[in-house]
Amino acid sequence: MNFTLIKEFMTLLEEFESDNKTSSYPSTIEGFKLWVSGGKKVDCENILDEPYWEGKENGRTAESAISTLLVHLNRYAKTYSKSAIINSEFSTQEDFIYLINLKAFGEMNKMALIKKNIHDKPVGMLIIARLLRQKLVEQTECDVDKRSKLIRISEKGLVVIERQMEKIRQATNIVAGNLTHKEKMDLIRILNKLDAFHYPIFSRNIHSDELISTVYDEYTFNIS
Repeated sequence: MNFTLIKEFMTLLEEFESDNKTSSYPSTIEGFKLWVSGGKKVDCENILDEPYWEGKENGRTAESAISTLLVHLNRYAKTYSKSAIINSEFSTQEDFIYLINLKAFGEMNKMALIKKNIHDKPVGMLIIARLLRQKLVEQTECDVDKRSKLIRISEKGLVVIERQMEKIRQATNIVAGNLTHKEKMDLIRILNKLDAFHYPIFSRNIHSDELISTVYDEYTFNIS
């Protein structure tokens, strides 16, 4: 065993720890290697080990993993939502989401309500028609535009949603899983950023044939 080499290494390690009291480098082997090579000092908080995702070792991109995980989370949420409305007057989770939005934001015209729920017009109109038949919402004429109908939650709708609210809250708590408060806040910030990116695109109603090419022409993406 080369004790001289070990001694020199330990001396070098001590120098690294002494020089890195301000945490200019991460306190990891990667940080030590950067220091030894004379690499540029960086904020250690910005050097994080990349997480693993399925297929990463085979070249699967981060963007692909994000897209799939969002789809999975949506399906998990729908499963819990379905459980929350069993034995209620709601046919689908969309019914109570429409009512929750009306309760939270007040009356609005049909298209505003549909866009608030990120639906295409035909799907949204079917949901609103169902809620009207069940008398969970009411519609009135708009004072500004007589051709437009305003939708608001009815007294019956308020009673029905309140009756189911405890299960709905439990479902949303389950969806948030085992995240800490900080992780929830971080996730909200990230999802808000994505929502702010996608909503204006969605609101333009670009035809499916042109959607991807249009977005790619108009935006710049940080592809890893």
